[in-house]
Amino acid sequence: MSEEKQSTENKTEVKKPINNKTEKENEPKKNNSKKIPKLKSGMTVRVHEKIKDIDAKGKERTRVQIFEGIILAVKKPNTASGTILVRKISHAGVGVEKIFPIQSPLIDKIEIVKQIRARRSKLYFLRNYKKRLKATREK
Repeated sequence: MSEEKQSTENKTEVKKPINNKTEKENEPKKNNSKKIPKLKSGMTVRVHEKIKDIDAKGKERTRVQIFEGIILAVKKPNTASGTILVRKISHAGVGVEKIFPIQSPLIDKIEIVKQIRARRSKLYFLRNYKKRLKATREK
């Protein structure tokens, strides 16, 4: 038995790495998300949203629909669950509000049209405010 112990002691075990990934795979992944402008309440924006439609034949197609309006609120802008609340006035004079998740893959891009002077972070008073707000210059 002493011979068996000596033979096992002389053998050195080489531990293999658990994961067989290459060096390239071990590098941290780059964030491939789209570039999002810094959004503030009071900005007039165009949100390009991807919408899936089904034809009469049952064929599915994707199109981009633009929703242009003023941002009333920005919630958690730097997180994955960040949202913006955009309000527009439709053709019949009816106000329409829509909440967009900023990081959603359905949002194609967000264009800034103009910026108004806002002293508050939540502009809910614009829902029943009749006056026009003054626009400021873009920097």
